[in-house]
Amino acid sequence: MTPQSPGAPAPGPEADVLDFPLPPPGTMGPPETCARLRESRPVTRVGLLMDATAWYVTRYEDVRALLADPRLIRPTINDWPPRPGPAADDGPGLVTMAELDGPRHLALRRSVAPAFSAGAVRDRLPRIQALADRLLEEFAAGGPPGDLVAAFTEPFPLLVLCDLVGIPWQDRDWFLPVLDAALGGMVTAEEGRRVTGLLHAYVAELIARKRSRPGDDVLTLLVRETEDGTLTDDEVTAFGLSMLTVGFGISGFFLAGSVHTLLRRPDQWARLRDHRDLMPGAVEELLRYMPVMNGTVLLLATEDVEVGGQTVRAGDAVIPVLASANRDESAFADAGRLDLCRADNPHLAFGRGTHNCVGAHLARAELTVGIEALLDRFPGLRPARSRQPLWDDQSVTKSPLTLPVGW
Repeated sequence: MTPQSPGAPAPGPEADVLDFPLPPPGTMGPPETCARLRESRPVTRVGLLMDATAWYVTRYEDVRALLADPRLIRPTINDWPPRPGPAADDGPGLVTMAELDGPRHLALRRSVAPAFSAGAVRDRLPRIQALADRLLEEFAAGGPPGDLVAAFTEPFPLLVLCDLVGIPWQDRDWFLPVLDAALGGMVTAEEGRRVTGLLHAYVAELIARKRSRPGDDVLTLLVRETEDGTLTDDEVTAFGLSMLTVGFGISGFFLAGSVHTLLRRPDQWARLRDHRDLMPGAVEELLRYMPVMNGTVLLLATEDVEVGGQTVRAGDAVIPVLASANRDESAFADAGRLDLCRADNPHLAFGRGTHNCVGAHLARAELTVGIEALLDRFPGLRPARSRQPLWDDQSVTKSPLTLPVGW
């Protein structure tokens, strides 16, 4: 989700439409505006690009309810925002698991759930650990200082996902630039619709490869299920597109943000290093505390919905702001503080309801293994003195673009 340009007039007829809240430049956030909105305007209109607005929902209880409300669906980039004039044939839409509903979604989720279960991820931990160690060995060989994002937090979740799903790692130089264009196009429209065709073609090619040369991976498993009618090619394509678009990116953002946050608190870094029994709770707290999901979930109301004293009309867009909900003092004591020993932590980082993140166990494992591998290999890891992290201050998905470190 991309906000409108700072200072631009908000679209739509409403006089009180806010500019899309962004964190201060050079910071992770969440936006300072969120705390004020939770107090005074918990459900308010914000402006997006392309003359569109959405309801920006900031309180924990409201966000929690909306995430599981069947009257709200995830639109595709072909369906939203609506365009004037007759409908155009845009070709295949960017339909992922998030946009599937009903029996199709349930069938696909049932098929992929075993591979992403807690037990399956636990059995895969040695392989995940080996991938982390390999990347960090290469990183260490380059000597300090180094950029941890480029060397580890970005490629590690992608490498894990490629290994599990069956996406060829060697194809990354082709599909990563296309993904960047597609994800940017989710709000800038035309370019997104153009590259959607490229992504569909790539996933179709992957499916064809798995039919001719089966592997030991999730895509091969799903392709086999098309042969007995359990799944269709469209559903397997939706899974492939899900893995490409969000399957690794969000995990990378959480890992980079978590390491950045811990390194700025060296006492917390040392505490985790010396007391590994804290790691499970610390991972949950980092998932709560990291403000990655500031505006990346956009839902469309299929009928009128009452939320926070406002009526969201059918056809309206809604953004349940997970980053704000996870810092709501009504749900979390001392919510603005990172507490690695927090006991009661019902965070919403993985969503809720039928579309809660199927990869939640894998994401937890990646965050755990990633941090522990860094603690093991670089117990004295610290921010580089000579360089500062870089940020994309127009992105609502905030994590450092670079993370210069020494050791």
